[in-house]
Amino acid sequence: MSDFFNLYSHGFARVAVGIPECRVADPAFNAERTIALAQAAAQQGAALVAFPELGLSSYSCGDLFHQRALLDGCLAALAEVVAASTRIGAALVVGLPLQVDQRLFNCAVVVAGGRIRGVVPKSYLPNYGEFYEARQFNAVDAAVSTSVELLGQEVPFGTALLFDVANVPDLRFHIEICEDVWVPVPPSSYGAMAGATVLVNLSASNALVGKAVYRNQLVSQQSARCLAAYLYTSAGFGESTTDMAWDGQAIIYENGELLAEAPRFIDQSHLIVADVDLERLARERMRMTTYGQCVRHHAETIAKFVTVSFDVNVPTESRLPLTRTVARFPYVPSSVALRDERCTEVYNIQVQGLEQRLRSSGLKKIVIGVSGGLDSTHALLVCAKVMDRLGLPRTNILGYTMPGFATSTRTLEQAHKLMEVVGCTAQVIDIRASCMQMLSDLGHPFARGEKVYDITFENVQAGERTSHLFRLANHQAAMVIGTGDLSELALGWCTYGVGDHMSHYNVNASVPKTLISHLVRWVAETEQIGAIGSDVLHAVLDTHISPELVPGDANHKPEQKTEEVIGPYELQDFNLHHILRNGFAPSKVAFLAYSAWHDKKLGVWPHAANVERNEYTLAEIKRVLRIFVSRFFKGSQFKRSCVPDGPKVGTGGSLSPRGDWRAPSDSESAVWLRDLDRIPEQGDKQ
Repeated sequence: MSDFFNLYSHGFARVAVGIPECRVADPAFNAERTIALAQAAAQQGAALVAFPELGLSSYSCGDLFHQRALLDGCLAALAEVVAASTRIGAALVVGLPLQVDQRLFNCAVVVAGGRIRGVVPKSYLPNYGEFYEARQFNAVDAAVSTSVELLGQEVPFGTALLFDVANVPDLRFHIEICEDVWVPVPPSSYGAMAGATVLVNLSASNALVGKAVYRNQLVSQQSARCLAAYLYTSAGFGESTTDMAWDGQAIIYENGELLAEAPRFIDQSHLIVADVDLERLARERMRMTTYGQCVRHHAETIAKFVTVSFDVNVPTESRLPLTRTVARFPYVPSSVALRDERCTEVYNIQVQGLEQRLRSSGLKKIVIGVSGGLDSTHALLVCAKVMDRLGLPRTNILGYTMPGFATSTRTLEQAHKLMEVVGCTAQVIDIRASCMQMLSDLGHPFARGEKVYDITFENVQAGERTSHLFRLANHQAAMVIGTGDLSELALGWCTYGVGDHMSHYNVNASVPKTLISHLVRWVAETEQIGAIGSDVLHAVLDTHISPELVPGDANHKPEQKTEEVIGPYELQDFNLHHILRNGFAPSKVAFLAYSAWHDKKLGVWPHAANVERNEYTLAEIKRVLRIFVSRFFKGSQFKRSCVPDGPKVGTGGSLSPRGDWRAPSDSESAVWLRDLDRIPEQGDKQ
C-alpha cells in the first residue's frame, strides 16, 4: 500500500541529472563514475537518471571515435552499467558511440532492471563553428535498421521511441541529443505529442560567454511549449580542453519553470534531483485543447512511435517527502522583485478594466462603499488611479462609509482617513435606522430588543448597504464598484443579490485575498498616496478581517473574525489555486499544503492577524480543506453563476461564468469529501 507522505502517491516522480567526472577515451573510468552517480540518485528515490552525451567515451575524442579499441571499450563500459542496473532501481540514460549498419551513430541508451530497453541516435549533427560531428558520425536518417543487437539483446533503435515506466503513472520519456533541441522543430516536440511527459537531452555543449543563459531559454521554452518536464545534462569536468572548455550545466525544467540547476564549472562529479509533477503536466494537456489539435495535425508522424514499457524499482511504501519547494502563496511570487512586478501588472489590469468600462458607459462618477477593511481599501485605490488616467477629479469618486450595528471605531476611523488621503468625496450614511425598519417589517426579534444575531440580521445590514449604493448611483448618474474578492467568491462568503455579491463592475473579482494584501502593502511601501496614506494602509493591514455585522464588546472590538469561520485565507487561497487552476484532488492538495506548511519557514502572509501562524498541522490542513470543499462544490455556485463583470488578472483562474468557470449550481461535493477522507489525521507518524 502506498504511503500518503510519499511523493509517488500523488502524481510526482523524482528525476535526476548526473554530470560525472570523465576521462577522455577511458570508458571504464567513465562507467565507474556514471554508476556511482546513478546509485546516489537511486538512493534518493529517483525513477530516472540522465547522463551526458557520449558520456561513456567522453565527447571530445575526435577521430579516436573510429578506433576499434575505443568502441569495444564503450561496449564493455555499457555492460558494466547494465549489470549495475540490476541493483539500481532507476532507469538510466547514458551516451556512447555505436556502430550500426556499418555506420557510426552518436547514441543514447536506456538501461533499466539489468536490460537495455532501447537506443536513440542523434537526429541533427552540428558541423559549423567548433563542431565537426559529421566527420565521425551519421545522423539518424542514415540508419536502415529499426532494431540493433547489443550485448546479446535485440533492442529497438531510432528516434521515434517512447519509454513508458509502467509502474509510475504518466512517467513516459523521450530522448533527444544536444543539437536536436537547437533546431526549429526539435524531435522532442513529436515525442511530447506522442505522450512523453518527460523529455531528456544528453548534451555536450561547450562553455561560451552567454551560452548557458541561452540553453536555459531553449530548455525553458521547449518544456513550456510541450507541456513537459525537460532534463538537460551536459559534458563537464575531464573533457579535453584542446580547443574548448566545458561547464557541466545540468538543469531540470517543468512547463517552463526551473526546478533544479547545478553550479557550473565544478571540478568533480555532481548530481541534481527534482520532483516532477506528472499529473499537473497531464492535466495541462487535457485542459489546453489546442494541444490536442496539434497532435491531430501531426498524427501521421506520431503514429510511427513505438512504446517500450518496463518497471522501475522506486520506494512507494515508505515516507518520501518532496524536495521541490511548494509555494505557500501560489498567487504571490516569493521574490521581492517579481512580487513588485506582479503587483504593478495586477493593479494596471484592474485600472484598465474599470477605465474602459467607464469610457464605454459614458459615466464619469463612481459610487463605492468604504468599510475601512482590506478589499474596499484596494478597490478605492484602483478607482483613484482610474480617475487620474481619465483626467477627472477624484471627487468624482463618491465614497460612502455606512456604519451598522457592529462597526468598530477603528474601521470607521480608517475609512474616513483613507477617503481623506485619496481625495474622494466622503460621506457617512448610518444604516441602523433603515435596518431597524427592515427588521421590524420582518418581525425579527432584534427589532423587539432581543440579542438575536442570525443570518437574517447580518444580511439585512449587508443588503441595506448595497441597496443604498445602487440608489445613490441612480441619483448621481454613477457606477457602483464592487469590492468582494476571489477568495470570498470561492467560499460563498458574500450576501447574495442585493448585498456585497452585486455591483455594476467588480475590480477585485479575480484577485484573491492574499494578493490583495500584498497589493495594498505595495501601494503603501511605494508611497503612491503619500506618507500619511501609507500609514493608513498599514493600519488597514493590521486589522483583523471581519464583516462587522455582529456587535462586539463595549470597546467595539469585532466579535466576528472571518477566518475563525471559514478558515485562514492563506490556506484557503492555497486550496483555491490547486483545485481551481490544477484540478487536483483534495488528498493531493493536502499533501502539497503539508509539504509547504508543516514546519516553520519564511514566507508568512503579511497580515498582522496571521503573522504568528506560519505552520499548520495536517489535522488543521484537513479541517480547513473540508470547509473549502464543502462550500466550493456544494452550496455557493449559485452565487458565482450571476456575478457582475470584472477583469481576470491571472492564470490562477477566475470564477466568472463568462470566463474560466462554468459549473452547475446544484452539484454535490460527495466525491471530493470521500477523497478528503483518505487524508490521515496526523502528519507526524514515524
